[in-house]
Amino acid sequence: MRKSYDRNKILEFVRDFVEAKGYAPTVGEIQRGMDISSKSVVHKHLDALEEEGYIKRDSQVTRGIEVAGVGKRTWAVPLLGTIAAGQPIPVPTEDTWRAVALDNVDIPSDLVSSRRELFALRVKGTSMIDALVDDGDIVIIQAVNSVEDGEMVAAWLSDRNEATLKKFYRENGRIRLQPANQTMQPIYADPSNVVVQGKVSAVIRRYK
Repeated sequence: MRKSYDRNKILEFVRDFVEAKGYAPTVGEIQRGMDISSKSVVHKHLDALEEEGYIKRDSQVTRGIEVAGVGKRTWAVPLLGTIAAGQPIPVPTEDTWRAVALDNVDIPSDLVSSRRELFALRVKGTSMIDALVDDGDIVIIQAVNSVEDGEMVAAWLSDRNEATLKKFYRENGRIRLQPANQTMQPIYADPSNVVVQGKVSAVIRRYK
């Protein structure tokens, strides 16, 4: 026999989960934790709680439930692999980095404006050291197709089959990928060979 539940108990479960872990439960975790018959039933109750003003939800993210007044919300951003901040690193497939997350990185929700289309990459190299991005840091990337000159980007060099982290500039019919390290030279490339995968939104550093 399934245990009984009601809307208030679901709200209590979500609140307790957020306070204990620092991030919201998924619909599946609510279903299992409350022993609810189906995810559709969970959605029905969450819809009602949102209409009544007890929670806010972002349907585009997995842990997109926010309970008013409960804890500091964090987002789990997928860590997809490594990006070079130095000479570009060849990768073993035609994709710039792995399509399946290696891990998740929890970041405070106020660190970025939205979690949508965010992913994380671990930095290898020191070419961006003067921009306060060091070897071993994690950069939070917002997936975009175009950027402004001077923004730090994750760029795919299709003719080299390599990925790199640099500042992006357009000049004289070519692209300049500029390191932030006085000892290193920029990379110049034809625009047709440069695919911007995203721009840096935040940097996470673990001090030793």
